Amino acid sequence: MSKARLVITALFVEGQTASEVAARYGVHRAWVYKLKARYLAEGEAAFESRSRRPKTSPRATPAATVELVLALRKQLAETGLDAGADTIGWHLQHHHQTTLSRATIHRILTRHGAVVPDPGKRPRSSYLRFCAELPNECWQSDFTHYRLTRPDGSPGMDVEIITWLDDHSRYALHVSAHARITGPIVVTSFRETVAQHGIPASTLTDNGMVYTTRLSGGKGGRNGLETELRKLNIVQKNSRPNHPTTCGKVERFQQTLKKWLRAQPVQPATIAELQALLEVFVDEYNHRRPHRSLPHRATPAAAYHARPKAGPTTDRTGEVHHRVRTDRIDDTGVVTLRVNGRLHHIGIGRTHARTHVLLLVHDLQIRVVDAATGELLRELVLDPTKDYQPTGRPPGPVPKRNR
Repeated sequence: MSKARLVITALFVEGQTASEVAARYGVHRAWVYKLKARYLAEGEAAFESRSRRPKTSPRATPAATVELVLALRKQLAETGLDAGADTIGWHLQHHHQTTLSRATIHRILTRHGAVVPDPGKRPRSSYLRFCAELPNECWQSDFTHYRLTRPDGSPGMDVEIITWLDDHSRYALHVSAHARITGPIVVTSFRETVAQHGIPASTLTDNGMVYTTRLSGGKGGRNGLETELRKLNIVQKNSRPNHPTTCGKVERFQQTLKKWLRAQPVQPATIAELQALLEVFVDEYNHRRPHRSLPHRATPAAAYHARPKAGPTTDRTGEVHHRVRTDRIDDTGVVTLRVNGRLHHIGIGRTHARTHVLLLVHDLQIRVVDAATGELLRELVLDPTKDYQPTGRPPGPVPKRNR
């Protein structure tokens, strides 16, 4: 028997007072009076469990925002782009001036049946992540297959797509379609990428014969790409056999690419049509699509252009000291940097307070870059004799005429 029934029995059958019942069962006297009134008004229904949900929820997510989250989920999924909670949150913040936590977005999607549970999926916390420190420090490359579609809708010719991807920023440097990927095509695509983006410090590929002949038993000597890399003093790295996760960034890029291609309403029938779609995707991927693996969900283009580019190393290590620091501008508009054991304060401006930044240090030359957008906030030559490095502007708010 529930305590509520015992209380009602003591009140109406045994004739005890509310104070006596409260002392007997260790409950508050006000609750006894409340239960008595409810029993007189509702009878047996007074013993049913009641929801503890508040009558009003002033901090609940507005219905319009919930509809916007679901609409973004549907729109991104239909276009073949990532539609997770992180990506939706980025679009809300940058395109709709709305901020929701990742957990809130995930709850909204789960509540409306937009999330498919996948308990067998490996948890992200179990992965060991690695990433190049600077753009052009390492380029990954691989090629994948895609089947064209004939005008009547039947499957057409199977073609191959080659990709050169920057390891640090996930910036798609080169993506092109060909009937078959051959050694000369790999060399040509590499030279075109170098002409547009500079010479990388190293490359990382699998052990395909178009990339390396190191597993061919020494027959035939170096192939075209190996010769080109050696001529430019570029370090060539190859994954171990049966370890595709070593080249996981370019593999994951190809998965995202093909998911987007399959979602297009008109499938390409020729290599030229496929190449046109690839150019549309690369522009969207590099410049507008937030990347979940990059800090602050930056776009690959912002991450690629935010830091100085690495290059081939000859024998000049140690001549110049350079490093990259991540920090956040404090409430006074200042960021700190330690040089030669001394802490220096660099003024940026209160306008950028609490902004996450990258400090690109090249000896005493310093660049402060917005970590999310790649915007250059300040560039200076540090004076090691001074603690505070002023902005050079007069104190006080910026006059309206100068804004």
